[in-house]
Amino acid sequence: MFNVVLYQPEIPPNTGNVIRLCANTGCALHLVRPLGFDIDDRALRRAGLDYRELAAMTVHDDLASLVSALGEKAMFTFSTHHGQRFDAVSFPPGAALVFGPETRGLPAEVRELASPGRRLVIPMVAGNRSLNLSNAVAVAVYEAWRQHGFGGAG
Repeated sequence: MFNVVLYQPEIPPNTGNVIRLCANTGCALHLVRPLGFDIDDRALRRAGLDYRELAAMTVHDDLASLVSALGEKAMFTFSTHHGQRFDAVSFPPGAALVFGPETRGLPAEVRELASPGRRLVIPMVAGNRSLNLSNAVAVAVYEAWRQHGFGGAG
């Protein structure tokens, strides 16, 4: 399936929602430290319900550790700073979908991990700042999965 990467996530319920999403779509979740919460945070558990045990989740100490672990996987970064629409690209199996922290988004050095054609934006009404992190992840994951016929879905 796909790899969902949350770079320095800050809000436990958003990460909990993404855990649940990954469990239900077969995606692996990667969290890159520092995290804005304790991994055993009550709000994270509440949002993720009992799905944490069903999701493949790895916590990386830093960006270098993530890149080393993912190897040559295709990286797609999501940011309001990008111009390429997320629905205009093809996501290969195993691709890494990279999202930034809620209050500041992906820093430039992380955005540039993806080649220019893989630096993506989710369209919104002009003048708005951003989508909620867990909503943005859901939009991207379901588009990538749709492109592969929702393989493995019941």
